[in-house]
Amino acid sequence: MNVLHLFWVFFCLGCTSFGGPIAHLGYFRAELVEKRRWLGEQQYADLVALCQIIPGPASSQVGIGIGYLRGGYLGAVAAWLGFTLPSAVLMLLFAMGFSHWQGGWAEVWIHSLKLFAVIVVAGAVWGMAKAFCRSLPAVWIAVLSCGVLVFSSRIAVQLAVIGVAALLGLRFLPAAVKPASQAVMPSANKRLPWLWLAVFAGLLLVLPWLADSASGRFLDIFYRTGAMVFGGGHVVLPVLSAQLVPEYLDESVFLSGYGLAQIVPGPLFSFASFLGYAAGGAGFAVWATLALFLPSFLLVFGVLPYWFEWSENRQIRAALNGINAAVVGLLAAALYSPIGTESLHGVTDVLLVAVLFGIQLKRPLPLWAVLAVLLSVQSLKYVLVM
Repeated sequence: MNVLHLFWVFFCLGCTSFGGPIAHLGYFRAELVEKRRWLGEQQYADLVALCQIIPGPASSQVGIGIGYLRGGYLGAVAAWLGFTLPSAVLMLLFAMGFSHWQGGWAEVWIHSLKLFAVIVVAGAVWGMAKAFCRSLPAVWIAVLSCGVLVFSSRIAVQLAVIGVAALLGLRFLPAAVKPASQAVMPSANKRLPWLWLAVFAGLLLVLPWLADSASGRFLDIFYRTGAMVFGGGHVVLPVLSAQLVPEYLDESVFLSGYGLAQIVPGPLFSFASFLGYAAGGAGFAVWATLALFLPSFLLVFGVLPYWFEWSENRQIRAALNGINAAVVGLLAAALYSPIGTESLHGVTDVLLVAVLFGIQLKRPLPLWAVLAVLLSVQSLKYVLVM
């Protein structure tokens, strides 16, 4: 398939795909399965299943996978670039103007974005808990993970929690038998997937040795985050916060950028463009974005050719069940701190967030409408106290 055509199709999706990763998967299915018939329902379902359980942003990885199936390695790059470019540029522009947001009405915007982040992450915790904590052992894994991470959010602790959760999943969360997949994979050199996986692991070992310089440390942070974030884009929040705040930027800037990332189309991982510019300028923005997405390419290229065989292994899926439960606890701990402690400044904020979150559970509003309500209420408060 023509690589430019792939880029254009995904660029259009990147400009119009609002609503987060689950919504993105719906857009992909409607455009690429139903309309264009680039792949069948079963093949699409198998690809989505893979991207839900490997580290990284699920919707971006599905796009990379479809690009790979349609156009090889260049097709994968074209699909990712098209889908990511619109949101990355918007987040970069936001970051460039952020330094001018000081005092007055700018503070109204920033505080509204922080409250918006609380609602979005609370919704992610709720949705993931329903999906991944359907048994008592899974609930206990999530609760214990949350308890540990409330006391310490360091990366070493997060990795330890995920490792222990995988072992607990093997013991207490057995997986059901999965029917064999009928998906068709393109022919490929059998050695190349292992090479990509070796590069993935090698960079995890090599990049810390380059962390003596500021740029090397930055690359290591974003690559390692992209390589260990299970559960989708929202989970980058606690992982990146633990490493970037306050060494590179303060909590207020971090949470404001996260709130902005919710209202632009395309992948949440484009948040990296905002963080990179805020921490070190345009060069850092480019490197941060590339480093955060790089593990997704390496994992899709390395695992997809073997996925349909591996996914039938009960032990692998049981361990992943434990990891997914721990991710719920990880995000719940982040919802408490730093998100809640940094964003909620009194009873009024708590009540406003609680009411809007309750509305989202009963009859979800578009995210832009939720932000509009927050901005209206905060603006009214500001006018009344002037």
